[in-house]
Amino acid sequence: MKFGAAITDAEGLRLTQKERDLFRQMNPFGFILFARNIESADQVRALCDDFREAVGRNCPITIDQEGGRVQRLRARLAREWLPPLDHVTRAGDQAERAMYLRYRLIADELFGLGIDSNCAPMVDVARPETHAFLKNRCYAFDPEQISRVGRTVAQGLLDGGVLPVLKHIPGHGRATLDSHHDLPHVDLPLVELEYSDFAPFRALNDLPMGMTAHLVFDQIDPRPATISAAMMGLIRDNIGFGGLIMTDDISMKALSGALTDLTRQSLQAGCDVVLHCNGSFSERAAVMETAGEMSDVAQARAERALAMRKRPRELDIQAAEAELSALMGGQVNER
Repeated sequence: MKFGAAITDAEGLRLTQKERDLFRQMNPFGFILFARNIESADQVRALCDDFREAVGRNCPITIDQEGGRVQRLRARLAREWLPPLDHVTRAGDQAERAMYLRYRLIADELFGLGIDSNCAPMVDVARPETHAFLKNRCYAFDPEQISRVGRTVAQGLLDGGVLPVLKHIPGHGRATLDSHHDLPHVDLPLVELEYSDFAPFRALNDLPMGMTAHLVFDQIDPRPATISAAMMGLIRDNIGFGGLIMTDDISMKALSGALTDLTRQSLQAGCDVVLHCNGSFSERAAVMETAGEMSDVAQARAERALAMRKRPRELDIQAAEAELSALMGGQVNER
């Protein structure tokens, strides 16, 4: 059976009958969780079961659990973390190992709740001008270091049975506006971007899934990357990313127009799956109906991504926590 070319969300803590019926009919590729969907461990597990029962398969369920400001699971259900940039800076020469352990522990938390994907690593290159919504979520200012750290983040998740989602392809670090509210522009030639912003994504182009960036690269295409065939071609051919590409949330204000139009434009540009979050029931239904089934190429990418889900490797949690604490000089959590 073909997957629906959408990833969507739910309104509350459990699925309503209307949501169950809609998801059974539309068969979206997967789902994403937000804070409004999270109350307790048992409840999250039950909601994940709801999603999978509705579509009749072991669909991927993802979340934004970067640690720091962006983490949907909070204390009681998960560890609280320093922002990624602070974590890497504090770890110094041990940053790669420290970030591996951080995301291996995060994967353990997610997998235990029935969540098997995480929207990380985020390998956007931090710059002095990077907007505050993004800056301390970055790993570093140097593309080569970001590539190395991003690889360990991805491996920590995979070793914990969780699929990583590389973001924000092809690079969001130069944005001086928050794409949740405005459309950022980057006015630089391709030759400069290739060896800076795009470099970490090329280094990690073998990861199973990626998420687009809602920003315009003016000297390449006047359209936002998510709905630009030129940018999607660059991501495939120049950066060489071969995995499943999902949009960032198409309800973000960086994109303008009707959700159904944005759905069509994203898929026509070359995205495989449309991510739609925080909409009404009718909006979710309209997006899924417009998205329809995956193309044959997208379906093959989706199946390859899902084949990378493995049972978690054995983890001595106390030993991992102790090692991480030692690497970090004792400060691991947000204070």
